[in-house]
Amino acid sequence: DIFRTWNTGRLDSYLIEITAEVLSHVDAETGKPFVDVVVDQAEQKGTGRWTVQIALDLGVPVSGIAEAVFARSLSGHAALREASRGLAGPKASALGESEAAAFADRVEQALYASKIVSYTQGFHEIAAGSQEYGWDIDLGAVSAIWRGGCIIRAAFLDRIRAAYDARPDLPSLLSDETFAREIAAAQDDWREVLVAATRQGVPTPGFAAALAYYDALRAERLPAALTQGQRDFFGAHTYRRTDRDGAFHTLWGGDRSEVTA
Repeated sequence: DIFRTWNTGRLDSYLIEITAEVLSHVDAETGKPFVDVVVDQAEQKGTGRWTVQIALDLGVPVSGIAEAVFARSLSGHAALREASRGLAGPKASALGESEAAAFADRVEQALYASKIVSYTQGFHEIAAGSQEYGWDIDLGAVSAIWRGGCIIRAAFLDRIRAAYDARPDLPSLLSDETFAREIAAAQDDWREVLVAATRQGVPTPGFAAALAYYDALRAERLPAALTQGQRDFFGAHTYRRTDRDGAFHTLWGGDRSEVTA
């Protein structure tokens, strides 16, 4: 019922629709919910894997998409999962009926925010590929094609097309005023869902990766400065400074003076 309700709102999409159908289906032989009699090892044809591989080649961060692929991969390692069953974790507790209803609303916010990030990453990869290979892809047109017939078709795509039609040079969907405003409104619930899931020991890699991406984008500085220092230390890979142009190297094994690379 929750997914059917979501499918009448801003999450209206083919995947939400079929999720409701699959979750409500009852196994004819056992009378149990269908999902309870299906082996929990997800397979894949390769589309997600190719997406992540190409993103790495292009240097585009698609962390949310990658975590979805890796979650499938992890599910298939039955022996590893069996060997890890005894690992320590938190004691889970059930929610009351009213608490569960309120939490479902928070999950809807988290899902919507993560969806915005997922599409942001996907369109970033397409734009990067278009630039790298000279394809001149119209991102708004891509939205229209997907809307017309694809497993990720969703009403949401109409708004993406409108965003790119209004501003073809949009650097990111998160730069669109409407999407930025919506994700800002959702972020508190998004964070609360992740806190609750962590306390219950429930893995939410897609939500977590999407939020980390969002927070990384909006951060004034990232710990990559330390990474560059480490790279310069072990491999003399050089670094750039914030106060002047050029590439530099510190003589870590000597007097630690700095030289121009």
